[in-house]
Amino acid sequence: MKSKPIYVELPIKAPLEQVWQATQEPERHQQWDLRFSSITYLPKEEGEPQSFLYQTNIGLGLRIAGWGESVGDHKKDGSRTSSLRFGTDQKISLIREGRGYWKYQQQADTTTFLTQYDYDVRFGFVGRLVDRLCFRPLIGWATALSFDVLKRSIEKKESPHWQFIRFFLSMSMVLLFSFVWLYHGLVPKVFLKHPDEVMMIERALGISGNSAGFAVSLVGFLEIFIAAVWLFYKNKRHLFFIQILIFPLLMVSAIIVAPQFLGDPFNPVTFNGALLTLSVVGLYLSKDLPTASTCRRRRNK
Repeated sequence: MKSKPIYVELPIKAPLEQVWQATQEPERHQQWDLRFSSITYLPKEEGEPQSFLYQTNIGLGLRIAGWGESVGDHKKDGSRTSSLRFGTDQKISLIREGRGYWKYQQQADTTTFLTQYDYDVRFGFVGRLVDRLCFRPLIGWATALSFDVLKRSIEKKESPHWQFIRFFLSMSMVLLFSFVWLYHGLVPKVFLKHPDEVMMIERALGISGNSAGFAVSLVGFLEIFIAAVWLFYKNKRHLFFIQILIFPLLMVSAIIVAPQFLGDPFNPVTFNGALLTLSVVGLYLSKDLPTASTCRRRRNK
């Protein structure tokens, strides 16, 4: 079960030395690299590898602390390379020890910044299985996303911190809207066929009995489909914009069909109004988000 090394490549419109400084200075590196929460260089003698310590916060107060060594050099063609060894003795870390490199290639006004690295894992067969199915794709994605954050911080002068805030807030809203559509389609409409749902369909369409129940189920499956669209459709801004148009219509329709609900907690006005407001905020936050998809993930053959 041998996994392929992680490879990420991205062109950045900047001189090589500018990209080198943004990636080799620990204070700047830890700002844009999602894989590290802090990086501390240790004192070194001239000619020795640069040793450092790192920490990665993984949530719930847990941290992975590790060590590393890097060596940089110049090539005859003008490119630069930084070789790296890293690892951790903490047993909760899937990674035991790894190695890789960063390479910088100047091409006109663009620097191609790329990395390739691999690592050994703990926990035997189970560890290798978890790494191949889950962890390696996740850390590869985090590397690619971080590279794009670096690119935007250099080219557009947008702080990495604000980029990550916008990215994770936007993704949180995507998950929230997917859950809202899924829950309201699955529970009150498909599973329960709630009397209030049936009543509103009867009034809106002028039908009753089994026909109204069938129509409620159809609407439920449509909402479940919308929940899936939120997860898999790439341009989330389109979805935020569509919702800005839809929620006022749903609010007005509910008021016309069932005005008696206006006095209830979480009534059509407050519920649809809250979702409308979140859609407006989501549309703003999701403009020009960093993305891992801008990076090349395979070496040229």
